[in-house]
Amino acid sequence: MPREPVGLTARPDLLSAEGAEAEGARLALLGHDLRAAVSDIVGGLRLIDAARLEEGPRSQFERVRAASEVLARLLEDALAGMVGEEVAGSAPASMALSRLLRDVELRWAGRAREKGLDFALRPAADLPRMIRLDRIALERILSNLLSNAVKYTDRGGIEMAVTLTADATLCFAVRDDGPGFEPPARPGCREGTDRTAKPGCGLGLQIAVEMAARLGGRLIMHNREAGGAEATLCLPQAAWSPEVGAPEVEPGLPDLSQMKVLVAEDSDLNQMLIRQMLTALGAEVALAQDGLEALNRLESGAFDLALIDIEMPRLSGIEVMRAIRAGGGRHARMPILAVTAYTLRANREAILAAGADSILAKPFGGIDTFGAAIAALLERARGPAEAAAPAEAPPQALDVGRFEKLLDIAGPAGRDELLARLLSDLRAVERGLVQGCETPDFAQICAQTHVLIAVSGAVGAERLMQAAQRLNGAAHRHALVAVRELGPEVMALLDDLIHFISGRVPVPLGAQR
Repeated sequence: MPREPVGLTARPDLLSAEGAEAEGARLALLGHDLRAAVSDIVGGLRLIDAARLEEGPRSQFERVRAASEVLARLLEDALAGMVGEEVAGSAPASMALSRLLRDVELRWAGRAREKGLDFALRPAADLPRMIRLDRIALERILSNLLSNAVKYTDRGGIEMAVTLTADATLCFAVRDDGPGFEPPARPGCREGTDRTAKPGCGLGLQIAVEMAARLGGRLIMHNREAGGAEATLCLPQAAWSPEVGAPEVEPGLPDLSQMKVLVAEDSDLNQMLIRQMLTALGAEVALAQDGLEALNRLESGAFDLALIDIEMPRLSGIEVMRAIRAGGGRHARMPILAVTAYTLRANREAILAAGADSILAKPFGGIDTFGAAIAALLERARGPAEAAAPAEAPPQALDVGRFEKLLDIAGPAGRDELLARLLSDLRAVERGLVQGCETPDFAQICAQTHVLIAVSGAVGAERLMQAAQRLNGAAHRHALVAVRELGPEVMALLDDLIHFISGRVPVPLGAQR
């Protein structure tokens, strides 16, 4: 008797109760192993320092890293559907739109260049900072639209424009220079989704249509007058707007829009309060119900900040912080804010000794108190040189002590010449960066930030040096969204340094009045 095929496609209605239970158990075990393998892939990629790679390999690495995280979310969604689990990633969640677009660009710009195509991401200036929706569905739509565009375009380029209409509809338009859409030529192809130039019948676009409906939006597809195709995902405000009831951000609170925060807290109420406040500050939030889940999340993803409750099941907050600090991995120096109702001196000493950078007492105050606690924590985490800067230093925390030592090395005779040369170099870099960021000219930005990293590091402008390093990396990756975000920050820090040095350059006698 031939062996019955057993696999993921077995029909549940043909299985006995015992067989269905066994199949469910097998899928659960398989899911565990698949999740572990993908977690190792994502975690391993996160451990690689992309800054050490040359430009070509770095671009490919960033593409693989972005794709691996999409794969992890898709796998989680698929496995959960098979075994009847609930998936946090497939429910509406708040996220920074700029971070999402940066990941899309990292993944697809390299794939387009491999085929000799141009790729442009064009986000409008008035886009919302935060959106709230089903990320898995959105990523599946954009991936299918972009994959379809790359497949059918043989020359020219691909563009993704992101805009916000007058009625607050968020639109993602993918345009290409391919052959355009043809009427359906084969059974099973939907109207407006068939391209007969290559095999297939628009399955990717059909998936995108279904996912758009899942988000509460719609997909519009048409041929462009100038040639090529355009597919636009339109999401009404109700489909993407942040959670109703989230607290408003007061002026002066920290901007966490580029940060991913882990919250380890077993109370559903406290989880909700913390998540709402962090979301209002712009952060991307991941939740863990206990200490063990918190460590598992840290192993499988990269975080910029952690809020850890002290009293949790399975592993306490003290044990979690000790494990983080002793692990020596990428999170060993991550800022940690401990959350506890016990603020006696002995408890505080034990919490700080375990690795917390600061302590936030329960019950929580308003968002102003919460934001101030995080702002103070992040300020301390930037380093003692910045925190201890003299009052005369600019807000960007130039290490005046190191700067003066540099002038001492030059000596009295060479001091003025050194200051003049520094000022000349910095002003030249400023002009070059203005030109490079306006175009943008990635090669120009790379060249100018290379000079700026060396000069700012020599004079003790650590924050400017770090910002210049981030901008340099973004320019090397041709990451347009990141360049647009980091450019103004670097220019502001550079302007402060120029102003600081200008105040120490003596005015020539002929110029005095």
